[in-house]
Amino acid sequence: MKNYIPLLLVSALSFTKNVNANNTIYVVANTTDTLIQLNRQQIRNLFMGGAIPYDLKAISLPPENQTRVLFNTKVVGLTEARIQSYWAQMRFTGRKVAPKEVDSEILALEYLKNNKGTIAYLSSNAEIPSNLTIILEIE
Repeated sequence: MKNYIPLLLVSALSFTKNVNANNTIYVVANTTDTLIQLNRQQIRNLFMGGAIPYDLKAISLPPENQTRVLFNTKVVGLTEARIQSYWAQMRFTGRKVAPKEVDSEILALEYLKNNKGTIAYLSSNAEIPSNLTIILEIE
């Protein structure tokens, strides 16, 4: 039995490492300015309809998507219910428009590739083409 404890511990630690590696999110843009730099707060502002120094259009994933849940937690800092409430108020008052929503990361990547001036968040599993710029890596 004592021989199995270190093996179980190593297995548990390696599993934890893999799970954490999959929690990395890339914020990716289709822009001619490959030197563009945005911090977390600017990205949050962009996806929540605020102003930033670049003309980029945000693309969002559906609420049930795990990458969106991670993005909301790590960048926006709000629950999905709070975000939906916020956008309902913004739509009602006509002040802001929510980011365009696509159904999957594959569609987000396709939309990014085909539309200059767009920005989206993707999981670290996504294969980012060379014509797109990784703006920020969020772990």
